[in-house]
Amino acid sequence: MIARFLLLASVASASLTIPAAHAQEATPQQAENDIVGGAIVVTARRRAEELQDVPLSVSVLNSEAVEQTGSYNIQRLTQLQPTLQFYSTNPRNSSINIRGIGAPLGLTNDGIEQGVGIYIDQVYYNRVAAATLDFVDIEQVEVLRGPQGTLYGKNTTAGAINITTRAPSFSYEGKAEISVGNLNFKQAKATVSGPITDRLAIRIGASVTDRQGTIYNVASNQHVNSQDFLGLKGSLLWKATDTLNITLAGDYNLQNPVCCAQIYAGYGSTQRAANRQYPALTASLGYQVPSTNPYDRLTDLDAQLKARNEMGGASLRAEWDLGGGTLTSVSAYRYWDWQPSNDRDFTGLDVTTRSQNPTQQKQWTQELRYAQEGETIDFVVGAFGFHQTIHTTGSQVQGADASAWLLNPTSSLSRNPAVLNGLTAENDIRLKNTSAALFGQLTWHVTDRLSLQPGLRLNYDKKKGSYDSVVTGTASNGTRQLVTFASTDPWIVAQRGVLAPQSFEASFSDWNLSYDFTAAYEFSDDVMGYATYSRAFKSGGINLNGVPLDAAGNPQLDVATVKPEKVNHFEIGLKTQFWDKRATLNLTGFWTEIEDYQAIVNNGQNSVLRGYLANADKVRVRGIEADFSIRPSDRVNAYVSGAYTDPKYRKFTNAPCPPELSGGNSGATPGAPGVPGAVSPAVCDISGQLLPGISKYSLSYGVEFNVPTALLGGEGQFYIGWDGSYRSTFSSNASRSVYMDIKGYSLNNLRLGFRNSDGLNVYGWVRNIFDQNYMEVLATTPGNTGLIAGQPGDPRTYGLTLKVDF
Repeated sequence: MIARFLLLASVASASLTIPAAHAQEATPQQAENDIVGGAIVVTARRRAEELQDVPLSVSVLNSEAVEQTGSYNIQRLTQLQPTLQFYSTNPRNSSINIRGIGAPLGLTNDGIEQGVGIYIDQVYYNRVAAATLDFVDIEQVEVLRGPQGTLYGKNTTAGAINITTRAPSFSYEGKAEISVGNLNFKQAKATVSGPITDRLAIRIGASVTDRQGTIYNVASNQHVNSQDFLGLKGSLLWKATDTLNITLAGDYNLQNPVCCAQIYAGYGSTQRAANRQYPALTASLGYQVPSTNPYDRLTDLDAQLKARNEMGGASLRAEWDLGGGTLTSVSAYRYWDWQPSNDRDFTGLDVTTRSQNPTQQKQWTQELRYAQEGETIDFVVGAFGFHQTIHTTGSQVQGADASAWLLNPTSSLSRNPAVLNGLTAENDIRLKNTSAALFGQLTWHVTDRLSLQPGLRLNYDKKKGSYDSVVTGTASNGTRQLVTFASTDPWIVAQRGVLAPQSFEASFSDWNLSYDFTAAYEFSDDVMGYATYSRAFKSGGINLNGVPLDAAGNPQLDVATVKPEKVNHFEIGLKTQFWDKRATLNLTGFWTEIEDYQAIVNNGQNSVLRGYLANADKVRVRGIEADFSIRPSDRVNAYVSGAYTDPKYRKFTNAPCPPELSGGNSGATPGAPGVPGAVSPAVCDISGQLLPGISKYSLSYGVEFNVPTALLGGEGQFYIGWDGSYRSTFSSNASRSVYMDIKGYSLNNLRLGFRNSDGLNVYGWVRNIFDQNYMEVLATTPGNTGLIAGQPGDPRTYGLTLKVDF
């Protein structure tokens, strides 16, 4: 880590020697005001426009707002964006939702795609692990809500996060920033840019973050769930001619923390017999968790924890002014190397000694787009190609306590550690994913006030995947053998009830046509209303976490593939400015219907019951959003954004049951919730229930005051700022459970500092100032024992930041 800081310090010191003109920094609230009511320029429709002129629900944060609020990655952006949700137990097991849709909470599968697209400098990032990385040298973040397929390279049914980094400059400039805080927090950032020749400019940026973990592992005597990040980014801009710009960019990102622990968060009884539930099992093994209060932040996980997340790539972008418009080509290659190690029994017992799914991904994208603006007609047309390969080599190994934990205590096998000790599953998962599309959007300015905007997308997806799980164990005669369904050895029979072998190949291909139509009307220069209808599709997929087996152990290939989601989206919006544009109020109402929603389901007809990825019949999400900002004077400004979201399974009759109805003998009639040993239903009908991970009410708010000063001989300001967020209760389980709701909470952050027109900015900050205890996620654990694991959010943190622009 010291070497990384020395590297970054050398970049920062280099920037100190570069002369540059200094502009006074915008405050975070100036940025927030610009987001909803100033002349902020966005590229949401693939052309530069003022935000208030765009008939689209979009929020924008510039670099100053991101930096001063400490929102240095997408997870932290959720505190500033009420309808943006991000959940992560590790980079691979992550999901991003906008307005509650995108990817189901807790669903990790190489064979499906996100409904929220991540774009950085117009390059599509397929793996959601990118969302866990820190931002490096960003200029602006746009969060687009609703389907975006007729404008963006990949079809995204829930929305897109469009991130723009700073471009190389033909004038010398630099920036250096250092932050320190409690929990041994250290963060340093530096960028430098300038001309090499009169037609060639370069920009180099770097970022380093390091922080002690928030959970103490008494077994390994170390803090876990730490932060450890290194990001490097470079770009070259070549002005080949007066009409042709070519940008070559590359980046390298590495996270390597001691992570990711989910700790004891509670117990809720299931339908399993009492002697197979957590209290009886731990008593029989003489085990006691270090603390039953998760906010003591203690664990005793005994397996190695590792979350090495490496991602990088290169892109070549050409922008050519041609025939009254701009022809843009974006070619990119990206890779992802994921090397984890987890403790998936969530205890200090030797139940599962290894559980990991190392993954290597490569992707190639090519986008060609032409955009033109005219007095009457604006349009964008384009083509997009995408190819991806994924190779995951998972493994799971059971330990000496597995027999007692996983086998029926009434069986003598449960009292013999050798039965499951060393039971090993080696998984080989492969996917080839190809997508191609033609897309376009036209804006017809019927009058100076009325515009009509149709869009169209023709899309083709093809996926081919394989899943191969080879299981080996110890037979009753002491020899190592393959676990097969043909064996009658009692030890092997018991082992395949824990880890069952299977192997299959599957493929999926499909054409679909997406389209949208927007009508926008300017009631006055400061008031614009719009209405949108979108028909969109989320690509189908392949079950690459395994499928149910029949009684003979054969994979049920009829459920190996998943149908596309079909989305009908309706939206109306009103964008207003008043009080000489010192105040802005934007309102949005939306209604989204989804058929064949991709989710975890159960099939009661399967001889061997197992959850797998398939399609729920119908989902509906509707809501209202409001964004308000005000600047009564140059000394004060404030903002508030709120959302009401009503998500519901309209029809989902074959859902997995919540833990209180799971684990008993399969039958048609459920026992009473939480009554051990009762009969469990094979599936549950959760029609009418809320979707997981979505709060009905969410809110972001902030205010900043400043006082002018001539300190240090220049134009300066002392300032104090407050930012906060609130979200109401939400479910952390696929099927809502009495145990798995996360209570609503509010997080508040304070900053106090000084800045001046010479580019100096120094401020102290406190995040979660009231030290609010809250859970980011809760999860059920294997075996239906009733153990609930959780991931506590960050406690109160505080520190100091020094930033200098040159």
